[in-house]
Amino acid sequence: MSAASLPPSPDTRGSTHRQIWAMAGPIILANISVPLLGAVDTAVVGHLPEPYYIGAVGIGAMLFNFIYHLFNCLRMGTTGPTAQARGAGDHVEVRAMIARALLLAGAIGAVLVALQWPTIAIALWVIEASAEVERYARDYFLIRVWALPAVLGTYAVIGWFYGLRDVRLPLAMQILTNALNIGLDFLFVFGFGWGVAGVAAASVIAEYAGLLFGLVCMRRTLRCLPGAGGRARVLDRARLLRMVSINSDIVLRTLFIVSVLAFFMAKSAELGDVTLAANQVLQNFLVFTSYGLDAFAHAAEAILGEAVGRGDRAAFRRDMRVVFLWSGIVGALNVAVYGLAGHGIIDLLTGIPEVRAAAAAYLYWPVLMPLISVWAFTYDGVYLAATSTRAMRNTVMLSFAVFLVALYALMPLLGNHGLWIAVAAFLGCRGLLLHLVFPHVLRAI
Repeated sequence: MSAASLPPSPDTRGSTHRQIWAMAGPIILANISVPLLGAVDTAVVGHLPEPYYIGAVGIGAMLFNFIYHLFNCLRMGTTGPTAQARGAGDHVEVRAMIARALLLAGAIGAVLVALQWPTIAIALWVIEASAEVERYARDYFLIRVWALPAVLGTYAVIGWFYGLRDVRLPLAMQILTNALNIGLDFLFVFGFGWGVAGVAAASVIAEYAGLLFGLVCMRRTLRCLPGAGGRARVLDRARLLRMVSINSDIVLRTLFIVSVLAFFMAKSAELGDVTLAANQVLQNFLVFTSYGLDAFAHAAEAILGEAVGRGDRAAFRRDMRVVFLWSGIVGALNVAVYGLAGHGIIDLLTGIPEVRAAAAAYLYWPVLMPLISVWAFTYDGVYLAATSTRAMRNTVMLSFAVFLVALYALMPLLGNHGLWIAVAAFLGCRGLLLHLVFPHVLRAI
């Protein structure tokens, strides 16, 4: 990579619309590959003879989603500050950001691997599932847990590249990782007959391959950046404390979000293996939506973050409006696709008749969810660009309280419909509260 191939400086790439899509387009492709992998995992075990295989992978994947989302601060807390440093022309800080993020990723990954046995024991104690689901979920977790350090390191690298407006290399990293994972899924499950364990082993191998590729690309990019890095800046106390503060807010905010997902799967398990499997199938719709809309949030973090670094409030507001416009359009397209093709997607994900019937009965919930969730997802990117993480944390905490009230009031009366209503209430409340608080965030820029 030559210096000329680095992402251009602000205001040299045409209109805001083109800038947004220059980032969001590749990010959508990269993000869609992630839920596509989850859908393939579900489809692979969904064509094994018993529904508890789907439930086991669903429970195991939920535990990892809990961990991955919780520590996605390593991406979210890296993109905004990197973009702000780039907007301010501080390339020494740009270099230091990736070093700090990788140090933190390595430390967290090592701790999580060391705690694998108590983690799975507590998780299966909390979740009431059948003996077969628990057995295979435990096997899945104890294999896939070894991928955690690689996943967290990848988050740091991707967040840093996004902060530089470089979306090509993260796209290549994620496509490589997920394509390898999908190929190994089929080889290990159908070729070697490893079942649920094969799905987990495929993830471990693929995640380390993706991280290695990312580190090689990162080293080449560092050689092209102006200036030189220094260990003193990496370990600067004030900057380390700021990074810890930002990431702590994001971790707490994300804890409540992944707790909603955990409640969703745990309460699904209480409704029986068939309902658990059906909700796991339908959850893929929500994941596809979130990863698609997150592309615009990621673009907002980089583009709006540079405006913050330059102290340009007018550009911040202008670019924010464009981000919301395209997020709304993509959200509406999600509704149309799910409404027209939802039954066909369910049939692709499972061949078990009772699971197909149960999923079809609740299909309209994931069909409507993009219109409810688009505001929360997009505002997340805006707030991260401004590093206004405390407000994000507080609004999520209030929304989680609304979720719990709805869950325990409605699920005893409406069953699985009550569970879906509670999720919709959480997402809708997040978007509303972030909108109400935003004027205070804007004044601080």
